[in-house]
Formats: sequence, C-alpha cells, structure tokens
Amino acid sequence: MKAYEINEFGIDNLTLTDREEPQPQPNEVKVKFHATSLNYRDLMVVRGDYNPRLKRPLVPFSDGAGEVTEIGDAVTKFKVGDRVMPAFMQGWTDGAIDFQKARTALGGDLDGCLREFGTFDENGLVCIPDHFSYEEAATLPCAAVTAFHALFESGGMRSDDSVLLLGTGGVSIFALQFAAALGTRVIITSSNDEKLERAKELGATDLINYKEREDWDAAVLELTGKRGVDHVVEVGGAGTIGRSLKAVKMGGYIAVIGALSGAVNDGINPVNVLMKSVRLQGIYVGSRQMFENLTRMLSQYVHIKPVIDKTFEFSEVKDALKYMESGAHFGKIVVKI
Repeated sequence: MKAYEINEFGIDNLTLTDREEPQPQPNEVKVKFHATSLNYRDLMVVRGDYNPRLKRPLVPFSDGAGEVTEIGDAVTKFKVGDRVMPAFMQGWTDGAIDFQKARTALGGDLDGCLREFGTFDENGLVCIPDHFSYEEAATLPCAAVTAFHALFESGGMRSDDSVLLLGTGGVSIFALQFAAALGTRVIITSSNDEKLERAKELGATDLINYKEREDWDAAVLELTGKRGVDHVVEVGGAGTIGRSLKAVKMGGYIAVIGALSGAVNDGINPVNVLMKSVRLQGIYVGSRQMFENLTRMLSQYVHIKPVIDKTFEFSEVKDALKYMESGAHFGKIVVKI
C-alpha cells in the first residue's frame, strides 16, 4: 500500500513509500482510508516542531475516515462496509486522561492516517454520521472533538452564555458552529475582514479585526458592557492568553487549546487568574466517549456541516501542508486518499 512517512523533518522531506498492507489481529478492524484532514499539530509534527525526538519513520496526520474492509475474529462492534473514523487517542475510551492514554495519539505516538490502509482496535473507532461524506468525516476526530470538549464536556456552555473565539482555524470554526446552534453569543477575531464576514454567515454575532483593534481584549469588554465573556476558546497561546484573561468575566472559563503564537510567556500574571477566579482548563482533544457524544449531537443538528476550505489529492500532500502553513485557510483542509 501507499503511505507517507516522516524520515527526516521538513515538508519537502515527506516521503511517499510502499508498505506491506496491514492485517487485523483478532480484536482489530482494517480500514481503507478515503480522506484525511490537516490540523496545525500535523504541520508541527512534519516540521519537527512538535517533538524533535519523534520516533521515525512515522506516518503523519491524526485524522481520517474510511470503510471497514476486514475484521478480526473477536470483533463485535463493526462489520465489513461500516464507515468509521479512528479516535485521536486510541487508548482513551472514557474517563479522565492520564499519561498512558496520552501516549496513544495517532500521527505522533502511533502511525497516523496518511496511508491507504490501517488496522485499529475496535475500541478506537467511531461510526461516521450517516449524512456525512468521507471528506467531511475526516475533519472531526481532532478539531471538532476538541471544540466539543472545550464548550460542552468541560465548559458546560449554555444558550445564554457568551464565548470568545480566536481566529478562524478548524477548532474555532467548529466552536462557532456548535455555539451558534445553541444560540450562544459568539465574538470572533481575525485579521481578515473577508473571513470575519464568512464567520458572520455561520452565526457569529460580533466581529473584531485584531489588526484594526490590537487591544481586542478591550473591544470584548466594550461589547459586553465591561463584564467580559463567559468562555474563551484560547488557541493562540503565549501571545494571546494575557489578553484572554482580561477579556473573560470574573468567574469565567478559558479552554487552553493551542499555541499558534508561541508556547512560552513569562509575562502572565497569576494574580489575574486569582483575582478574577478564572478557570483555566487544558484541552487535549478528547476521549472516544466524547467523540461519540459529538456524533450524536451532529445527528441531531443535521444542518451543522464541516467547513472545508480546500481539498487536495493524495499526491498533493506537500501543497496541502504549505497551504496550512500560509494561514490562508478558513476552516479545514482535506486530502483525498
């Protein structure tokens, strides 16, 4: 089978190779992939930014969707022909995360989905919602589960809450769609007015261009009558979390998800967390149970469909990574297999 491997770091060093087609063990399911999608983590993994000591060769990309072509003798949950998605962490089925579960992430600790076939324990797979294509389903395992975990599983968001979303990447756009479906007030930022208008079409209620308003935290306070927002989906990291602390209400909640603007900031004042009684919660994707809860919600809110910015062919993977690197995308980037 065809598979992409990381042998040396760098987008241009990604190698298309021939691998032996995997065969399922008694408790495993063999999946023929039809699509995969990109997350910023995948770009970091390929470049060597995520883990410079990564074990190689490694098949990258955590997200994928495909059909079951073969099952092991002990498999009871799936049959040939089922449409499935591997969970981001194969070992995190439910409950709280721990170190052992965190070491089972696809496209990092384990081979990912940028290949024609893969075998997975039956407990590491989730059924695709009936109304989703393979390309749409491939966007769910990381970004959509992360947004769902942040807003509902951990955040407990309600319809009369308000939420601040930073940027228009995959997690932020899923969070926008989920919050808008609930009727929640959504404030979103971007440096691009066209992207802001697209966000408005998806249900954003307030738009902030952070190039025009570098003090976007002050803009949030103006919009909320100095109260601040109930929730922040913090994808920026070191360069934005200080302003997010100012923008959130007293007793509010910040879901710490990404580090797009850097990972280290010695200027964060813990007094701001203390005096405002803010809850900072790290969100590392989610469990298979959360994934299944998400698919049930998507089956109920059938109008929610992933926003796919651009789709690339399997032979164009390097172009897809460079497109993500440019930051030009709105929503998700997909690769057909």
